[in-house]
Amino acid sequence: MKKFLIVIAIVLFSAGVIAQASDLVIESKTQTFSEEDNKIKFKDDVEVSIDDLKVVGDSADINMNEEQKLDTATFYDKPYAYEVKKNKKREVKANILKVSLITKIVRAEGDTQSVVFDGKVPVVVINSDVQEYDTKTGVMTATGAVTIKYKEIESFSNKAIIKTDKNGDLKDLELIGNARVKDKTNESFADNFYYSDATKVLTARGNTTTNAQMEDGQKLILKSNIQEYSQDKNIYSASGNVQVWYQDYYAVGPKITVYPDKTTNKPNDIYFTGRSSITQGVRTIYADKIKMMLKPKDFHAEGNTRTVIRNIGSGDSGNDSGMTLGL
Repeated sequence: MKKFLIVIAIVLFSAGVIAQASDLVIESKTQTFSEEDNKIKFKDDVEVSIDDLKVVGDSADINMNEEQKLDTATFYDKPYAYEVKKNKKREVKANILKVSLITKIVRAEGDTQSVVFDGKVPVVVINSDVQEYDTKTGVMTATGAVTIKYKEIESFSNKAIIKTDKNGDLKDLELIGNARVKDKTNESFADNFYYSDATKVLTARGNTTTNAQMEDGQKLILKSNIQEYSQDKNIYSASGNVQVWYQDYYAVGPKITVYPDKTTNKPNDIYFTGRSSITQGVRTIYADKIKMMLKPKDFHAEGNTRTVIRNIGSGDSGNDSGMTLGL
């Protein structure tokens, strides 16, 4: 997960692209200027160069502002933009690509795909309806059916915001609306995911569900209002109407913290704080604190404990029912 969060931050163009004064070179078979539209138009085999950024397409035009300075370059008919630095290549494909020479914003519209290659191998692929990158602030925004794929990890959301520093390193990542993150064995759903590189914490908020598959194939399901994962400590926490399912265990509480096993470093010890309960079959135990262990499967409850066993003595014995002392 950590590599996934870091690598997607370098998608599109590096933070230095067109952020400083650069020469704009445009080549094409024909170039015309329309005074009425105040545009320079380019047709057939259009190729544009701005530093390391190259854009190739069939047609393009550049608006002129009131001071007759170059404003926005727009590329039509599925243009292709790419940048190569050392062994890394970044490319963008879309129906329309707009490059603002004033605000330094690159906007790709319609069936947009951004790919980062390490050599010839695609490392990260981002698909969405629209992608916009502000080279001055280092913020990339993708909207409309956003998917991000890194090796076996995928994310889905209505919108994604990626913030980078001046070196192109990740600062923040946010997935907004119907968000989902999955890998080979785990899958999480939430209204919103947020990752901060400063704290190394991934936070999921709103209708949050995590489905995790243990090494033995058993499923651990966790639902709550908020879930957090600390990368540095490898600790999970959840709060707000927490529910946990594992084999025949069903546990409920206001807050939990999940610690890894010291040997395997896999999630194993689940601590419930606040008045909680754990149910196994017909038996439910209530307590102020509960420790639930996955391997070996066990639990420990303490603090005002109470046990309820349902449906005991449900057999029919004439007109009497339930347990009595025979009096």
